[in-house]
Amino acid sequence: QVQLVEYGGGLVQSGASLTLACQPSDRAFVIYSSHLMGWFRQAPGKEREFVAAVSWRSNKKYYADSVKGRFTIYRDAAENAVSLQMNSLNPEDTAVYYCARNVHGSMYSDGSKYDDWGQGTQVTVSS
Repeated sequence: QVQLVEYGGGLVQSGASLTLACQPSDRAFVIYSSHLMGWFRQAPGKEREFVAAVSWRSNKKYYADSVKGRFTIYRDAAENAVSLQMNSLNPEDTAVYYCARNVHGSMYSDGSKYDDWGQGTQVTVSS
C-alpha cells in the first residue's frame, strides 16, 4: 500500500524552528496538478486539525490562523515532496504531524477529503 512518509520531527525548545518533510514511499505515487497536499496535526486528547495546504497546480497556499506567519508550506514537484517549515514554535504546537493528499483539489481544511496519509511524526516543543 502506498504511503506517505514524514520526516523531521523532534524535541525542540520554545522559539525554535523545525522543518518537516513528506515524500511518498513508492515512486508510483504521483501528485497530479489537480491535487492538494496538506499538513494536519493532532495533539494528545484533541481532534486532528488542519495546519497548511498547497495546491499542486497553482502553488497557492493555505494556513490555519494559529500558524499563519510562523509556518510555511513548500511543494517540490520535481521531488514529489512537500515540506513544512515551522518557526517560532511554542508548546501549543506540540502534536503528531501528518501529511496527506487530497485528490479532489478542494476543501483544503477538511481532513475527510484527504485520501492518503502518512504515519505521522512527533513534534514536541518544551517551554
